[in-house]
Amino acid sequence: MSQTSFAGPLVGRDDELARLAGVLERARGGEPRAALIAGDAGVGKTRLLDEVSARAAGTGMTVVTGHCVDLGDVGLPYLPFTEVLGRLTADERFAPAVDARPVVGRLLGAGTDAVRDVDARLRLFEGMAGLLADVSDIAPLLLVLEDLHWANQSSRDLLRFLLSRGVLQRPAGGAPTHRLAVCGSYRADDLHRRHPLRPLLAELVRLPSVERLELRPLPDPDVARLVRALEQRPLPDATVRRIVERAEGNAFYAEELLAATDSPAGGMPSQLADVLLIRIEQLSETAQQVLRTAAVAGRRVEHEVLREAVGLPEEELESALREAAGRQLLVAAHDGTYSFRHALAREAVYADLLPGERARLHGAFARLLAGRGLRGPSAAERAHHYRESHDPARALAASLEAADHAQRVGAPAEELRHLETALDLWPAVGPAGLPEGVGFDPVALTLRASAAAAHAGELHRAVALTRSALADLGQDADLELAARVRYTLAGNLLRVDSLSAAFAHSSEALAMIPEEPPSPTWVWAAATHAMTARQMGAAGTALQVARQALGMAEQLGMTDAQADLLISAAGLEGNGRSTEAGRERLVRALELARGAGNAPVELRALFNLAMGCYESGDPEACLPWLTEGLERARRAGLSSSAYPLEMRYLRLLVLYALGRWDECVRAAAADAEVLPPAGGFTVAPALFVALARGDFTAADRARALLEGPFDWMATLVAGTVLTDAAALRGDPEEAVRCVRSTLASLTDEAGTRPDVTVRLTALALAAVADAAVALRLAGDDAGARRWAEAATELVGPARASAAHGEDGTPQGPEGQAWLARAEAEWTRAVSGSDVAAWAKAVAGFAYGDAYERARCRLRHAEALLAAGLREEAAAEARAVREAADRLGAALLRERLDALVNRAWPAKTPTGGERVVTLLTAREQEVLRLLARGRSNRQIGEELFISGKTASVHVSHILAKLGAASRTEAVAVAYRKGLISPESAASG
Repeated sequence: MSQTSFAGPLVGRDDELARLAGVLERARGGEPRAALIAGDAGVGKTRLLDEVSARAAGTGMTVVTGHCVDLGDVGLPYLPFTEVLGRLTADERFAPAVDARPVVGRLLGAGTDAVRDVDARLRLFEGMAGLLADVSDIAPLLLVLEDLHWANQSSRDLLRFLLSRGVLQRPAGGAPTHRLAVCGSYRADDLHRRHPLRPLLAELVRLPSVERLELRPLPDPDVARLVRALEQRPLPDATVRRIVERAEGNAFYAEELLAATDSPAGGMPSQLADVLLIRIEQLSETAQQVLRTAAVAGRRVEHEVLREAVGLPEEELESALREAAGRQLLVAAHDGTYSFRHALAREAVYADLLPGERARLHGAFARLLAGRGLRGPSAAERAHHYRESHDPARALAASLEAADHAQRVGAPAEELRHLETALDLWPAVGPAGLPEGVGFDPVALTLRASAAAAHAGELHRAVALTRSALADLGQDADLELAARVRYTLAGNLLRVDSLSAAFAHSSEALAMIPEEPPSPTWVWAAATHAMTARQMGAAGTALQVARQALGMAEQLGMTDAQADLLISAAGLEGNGRSTEAGRERLVRALELARGAGNAPVELRALFNLAMGCYESGDPEACLPWLTEGLERARRAGLSSSAYPLEMRYLRLLVLYALGRWDECVRAAAADAEVLPPAGGFTVAPALFVALARGDFTAADRARALLEGPFDWMATLVAGTVLTDAAALRGDPEEAVRCVRSTLASLTDEAGTRPDVTVRLTALALAAVADAAVALRLAGDDAGARRWAEAATELVGPARASAAHGEDGTPQGPEGQAWLARAEAEWTRAVSGSDVAAWAKAVAGFAYGDAYERARCRLRHAEALLAAGLREEAAAEARAVREAADRLGAALLRERLDALVNRAWPAKTPTGGERVVTLLTAREQEVLRLLARGRSNRQIGEELFISGKTASVHVSHILAKLGAASRTEAVAVAYRKGLISPESAASG
């Protein structure tokens, strides 16, 4: 079932073939594996996959291939998997498996109009995974996916599901599963910084069952061997040398340059496109015409469609195709399709078309596709061809049809793209140019596109589209529509934390509609304004508007608006959602929203119920609300909207706080498969876990969250990880810098700092206090005073934040616990550890944060030791050890070991006391290598760490030993008995 193509010998890829042979062998043994093959265009990815496919087929594996196609800004949902499904359907061995999973038939266009339930996308994904599993149980299967750089979002989402959650995952116990291998290829040189495939690749390569294989340019000797092997007649050395120089390690370039050596044009062309066109010009005019027509169709074209488009008699067409295939420009497949042997060849032919010729051929393909009667699945292709043929009216109609099809198959990103295409075409079409039966309201369609953008996780795009709807209203627009656009824009602006603009637009919306007579538009405008006013700190105004609107909603029988307003009121009255009365009001709102069938409001109620439990110091009680909320979002198709994203983050945060770290990491990995681009922040608690377990790459992953447009939550969680990472590395300057930059970004226009201020400052104060203590022990009182002053500067905002939260009242148990820790760290920095201060911090985190409580208990143990209370200190140390071992908190255990060694030194063989210090186990290793005269680079090489990390450890050692140089540090270590001449001399 695999497609074969002409290719020369495979040269210089022995290592890559060996790796892929290993993938196939493990797959045949029941261990599903995947390999992602990267390389520049023409470097040999397809040739390598052809060889692997041939070897797989030779061992009895079934090989199926799916291709991604470049249609510019128009996407065909699930295209490569549609091709794979078609090939499986054609094989009688797998007919029962295909028939058993009718849900995947939608990919072939069957039944799309009948499938409208909200969880159809998940069923489709699970159906495809199940089908591949069933097929691989019948016969070992190699699935090849080519040109993933052209994959649309739907295809990327399905690939993510299959590799990270579907058929590659092994069940508990590790028993052999499906006999499946997946090989995907993509052009590395096409992956610009913002290419949508990049984040998916970063996720997939971290999976244990997925490996990345990079095809680098061939060395010159291998290119020379390839050239000579391709040509039967002897070639002059000068000719081979020129080809090698021009090819620059690219096998395809070499093949094409060799094929052009006999062209009448003479000398070697400098650009590959020139070479391709020279070869094409050597064909007959009829064959050239066929190639030009095929290039407009795309990489692949059916024989019947090509015949009708080119308009040649069958005999002439076959002759031309035979000529093109004989020159290895086109490849015939068993399914009656033709494809260009290389995508670059098709691109070169297409680029050489005259503008009129290109438009004419696109129009021909559009009419042919329309005449075949295929609706939804072909709409995207028709839209593309109509657009390129300068037929904007039909392109607009096809784009709307394609958007509807994308919506039915659960592809919001493609729906958005098609809607935006229709909107782009509208100025050229206008009301008079619309095809019969096609209605078009630019404002309504723009609002639909905004909703699709929000569902796809493109929140900033949703804002831009709603702004566009506002601009399109015109001066004589209906006031209710104008108000609706404005309060919709205000809601979208809230989601991207543009508070002032959101407040301004909600104010305008409310002012446009009179209060009398009562109207639904006024109620919703008021409900939005209540939210924006609260976010701007105008709680009094927000409560007044909410109460007024609540009365009107009851009068009008608008139960969903009542629910929404009850939620707002619950956060504005009394002590808000954290009180029993507040939660009772939220439960009432939930019932009203559920009765009205308004899923977004229902989700808002569920999120606030969960947050109320968390803020009251009962994180365990959050989980049932969050579970219910995420399930409701899935059923409603709103999993990428704002509140479900917040719910995902809160669920992981609760699991992290409760010490259920392995569960947190697993849930984060599952969430990552379905998150929209704007939802990266939700998996941040898994980064907290990774950092606590000693994985400092968590800081790099957190830093990546700051790329792209500003996102409030992404900035918050990234700042938290980066601050704690700096503190754990013993870098107080970086910790303080992170706190300041994060708070500067999160502080609103009115100067109100976020509630997280107290947590961030407490984390930074830990590093500041460490520095002050180390300098004080080293006798550097001036240096210690400088850090004490920095601590005093930091603790002020922490006190203010905890006493006056974002709603004007003192923060709850979590905020007060972080304040207690900040106060204890400040005291340690200024005057030394205080037993009572650390006891208060330990008690503060008893509400449910296992890790932070253990960290505070370690500091409490230090304070108890300093006060001479050794038995109490030992009890705390035992509690810390139990927590660190249960959590796998490697860094906490390392610091505990250092404290234990210092406070309760072990006996040496001679009976004397072994002297120990504050040095961690890793720092002791570095110290021994310092004593042997190793440089930072050499230390890094011996300990398998970077030179930069070694340098950080050396700096910590100098600070802890109070030494000004490496030599002095070694001398101090000798005096204290930390190292012996024997250990320094060994090795």
